[in-house]
Amino acid sequence: MKRPAGVKAAKASGKKTVAKENAMKEFHSMLSLKQQDLAVKDRMSKMRLLESLIAKKDPLVEYEEALKKKLVDELMLS
Repeated sequence: MKRPAGVKAAKASGKKTVAKENAMKEFHSMLSLKQQDLAVKDRMSKMRLLESLIAKKDPLVEYEEALKKKLVDELMLS
């Protein structure tokens, strides 16, 4: 038969679960912050691209005009 855990071993095993839970909570909070950061960076890059298309003095080529309309739609909806 297996011997029961001693007082110190039982106490140590109880602390490990709390540490794992804290680590998981910290990981999830960092993951959500990273996702928010990536979303902001994506939005900023789209805004810069749109600004460069708007700032062009020459008439826009067909694909540039389509991209401009798409970016305006995406940025206005979000």
